[in-house]
Amino acid sequence: MEEKVTFKRTLTLFQVVALGLAWMSPMIYFTVYGIAYESSHGLMTSSYIVAAAAILITALSYIAMSRAFPSSASAYTYVKKAIHPYAGFLVGWVVLLEYIFSPVISCLTFGLYMHAQFPEIPASVWIVSLSVIFAALNIVGIRFSAGLSKIFVIAQIAFVGLFCLFLLKAILAPGGVSAAQALPVLPGWSVSAVLAGASLVCFSFLGFDTVTTLADETIDARRTIPKAILWIVLIASALYILISILTKLAFPVLSFANADSAGYELVKLAGGAGLQAIFMTVLLLSVFTQGVIAVTSASRLLHVMGSDSTLPKRIFGRLHPRFKTPVNSIIVVCAISLLALCLSLETSIKFVSLGALTAFVFVNASVVAQLFMKERRRSPKETCTYLVLPLIGAGFTLWLLTLLDKTALTMGLIWLLSGIAYRFFRSSTLRAPLTQKRRFDWLRREG
Repeated sequence: MEEKVTFKRTLTLFQVVALGLAWMSPMIYFTVYGIAYESSHGLMTSSYIVAAAAILITALSYIAMSRAFPSSASAYTYVKKAIHPYAGFLVGWVVLLEYIFSPVISCLTFGLYMHAQFPEIPASVWIVSLSVIFAALNIVGIRFSAGLSKIFVIAQIAFVGLFCLFLLKAILAPGGVSAAQALPVLPGWSVSAVLAGASLVCFSFLGFDTVTTLADETIDARRTIPKAILWIVLIASALYILISILTKLAFPVLSFANADSAGYELVKLAGGAGLQAIFMTVLLLSVFTQGVIAVTSASRLLHVMGSDSTLPKRIFGRLHPRFKTPVNSIIVVCAISLLALCLSLETSIKFVSLGALTAFVFVNASVVAQLFMKERRRSPKETCTYLVLPLIGAGFTLWLLTLLDKTALTMGLIWLLSGIAYRFFRSSTLRAPLTQKRRFDWLRREG
């Protein structure tokens, strides 16, 4: 009889937090800065506060569900167990967009940046090379990835700290910001502008949910995963809000030549060419680590779906006997990441956003279905925690979903229909051998 291979539980709280922050990438503040600044009419701090509050509500739902189902999971598992297996499959199928296309974004971004630095080397060379490196690092094991993530996340936070020091220098300089200029940092609400900004900066928090896929490799997952989710969201919220306040104080009014590269211009404005060079180095490191962890999370989701035969078990449900990692799933994810050779960054981001927001809506709904409805936790405090807050979180993320353009929603619908077709085909192929076996058993009983 073949011995069952299982994951090794090696991840500590600090490592899980580092992995989650690496996927989220604190440097994303700079990459979305220009677009978010224009959408919020400069009210970045207010937008980040609204987005952080909304994301925290959804994070609390993930915490509640990770305690209810502490095994390696995701929105797929939560919806499957709390609502219905078929609903779980449909959500898991859509959530695959977030997990599988995240490495595509990392490969594409890295390739574009490196090609810009070294024009003689095509972006395709960087993309293919990075996909191979992602595969190798993930096959070796999660501990190596966790150690790498820890170092590069610390580098990102250190850069944010350095950037804040330059902002403080500008604020405290003679003739710097006046009290009148500082006053609109937190007030000055324009509801439509703040919500428009929040709908964009909300994507800066994507990634806290991916740590739920690491539960089977985490020490004392029932306690560690909920703590990690909370720490990831709180750390990210504090960083984004702090930087936005200091940026507003240092530069009350800003204009950019190009909104897409506004973060690059902002760094140069604060610290000159020297800080700009450090920024580019740290940004590339953040893209690299995000890709490594994106492959980790995607391969774990595929493994979970393969283990319960939602996807082919022979391919996705196996672990390597030596490395204790889902090698087949890792190879498939890294092969898909080669789509970066032909897809645009905009298209890939749309897929990720659609998958993530769908997950958020249904995890909030799962809390209501499992804890409020099934387990009947209905004290005043529990009603607020397991009914009111999840409904608010679901409503907000559903509203964000409606803000996606028609192209993204159409692509999502096509992907969903392909999942329904796959489920029908797979159910038919699995049902046929079972029907034949029942027929054989009946004939045998009848003599």
